[in-house]
Amino acid sequence: MARLLFGLGIVAVIFTVYAIVDCAMFDRSRIRGIGRIWWIIVILFVPIIGGVLWFLVGRGRKGRPPRRSQRTVAPDDDADFLRGLDRDAAQEERIRRLEEELAELDDRTDQPDLPTDHPDHPEHSERRRDDDGDTPPSSRPNA
Repeated sequence: MARLLFGLGIVAVIFTVYAIVDCAMFDRSRIRGIGRIWWIIVILFVPIIGGVLWFLVGRGRKGRPPRRSQRTVAPDDDADFLRGLDRDAAQEERIRRLEEELAELDDRTDQPDLPTDHPDHPEHSERRRDDDGDTPPSSRPNA
């Protein structure tokens, strides 16, 4: 009889340790009833019954998805989504204006306004070229 009680005591300790480890490692969103810490306290202070209660009540089922605190909302009813669209539209408009400004800056010449008689003025460079579009030979050697 003593061996039987000793064996049952060992089984009870193993079951309690297994229940505590299972409770500690279980997904928080699937724990039912009370919080994780309270389940561990119940398992410790009521060894066999606490473990059985944990496996029957506290552990959520695998097949059931976790409960959500908010219901699903269609995008056209979701205020955050609609605000995001307004922000996106405003940002797209700002990007379009900046691109237009950059295009205007690119259209301007990179050089400052030069007098027409200045050698670097674009009209001068066209006058120096002959009909083939080649520049005339330079009078300097090695040029």
